[in-house]
Amino acid sequence: MGILYAVLTIGILAFILGAALEFASKKFAIKKDERLSELEKIMPGVNCGGCGYAGCSAYAAAVASGEAKIGKCAPGGKALALSMATIMGVDEISEPEKQVAFVACRGDVNHTQLDAKYDGILDCRAASLLFNGNKGCKAGCLHFGSCAAECPHHAIYTDAEGNYIVDKNKCVGCGVCVTVCPHKIIRLIPYDAEYAVACNNTESGLKVRKVCEKGCIGCKICVNKHPDSGCEMKEDLSVVNYSKDTSGLEKAALSCPRKIIVKL
Repeated sequence: MGILYAVLTIGILAFILGAALEFASKKFAIKKDERLSELEKIMPGVNCGGCGYAGCSAYAAAVASGEAKIGKCAPGGKALALSMATIMGVDEISEPEKQVAFVACRGDVNHTQLDAKYDGILDCRAASLLFNGNKGCKAGCLHFGSCAAECPHHAIYTDAEGNYIVDKNKCVGCGVCVTVCPHKIIRLIPYDAEYAVACNNTESGLKVRKVCEKGCIGCKICVNKHPDSGCEMKEDLSVVNYSKDTSGLEKAALSCPRKIIVKL
């Protein structure tokens, strides 16, 4: 009989606690902005970062809170901007900056150390699952062409050395290739950019020299000698900040000892 009472007592307590939790969850719930929910539904989901935010959800949240302007999403283009404006009840929008994809690596198989022979599926995502790829540089292109295969506009091709290059005339900046690349070496840059740093390795110059003949060694010549190049250091990697003055980028390209500031 005592066991029955214990079971009943526990059951009643569980019911009371459950009801209390249900009441509390409704009473103190923080309601999500309906506009944010609508914005998240229409975002392209590319998460390329071209808007200046961590991803599509972060940009949608910034727009919903009034922190960011509508029209910063290049993959979504004007159609997305108009839809976002409708949700937010805004009449004026800024035209999205036209962007183009760039493969930040020129470490083809002839200039990059190979750690092993890969005989698996010819797909960058599959190859990266095994020791992060078979190349010595773990931040570079794996050269299995997943980006070219997934590009809906057939804008990515290989040059004479086997490097993957983006055709600016075909690329619409949708960002599909950005999400496909497992090493995140593809990024969206301004369509009007004339030069870009073709490297993604942030390791020290000593380590880069050991694995690739065409990697950035962090010498800082482009930064120190050409302050008007727009180049900045990300750890030991030079990157171009296109929001700055880049008028000296061509001269920086000529000064680069590794010739990895390439003309687009």
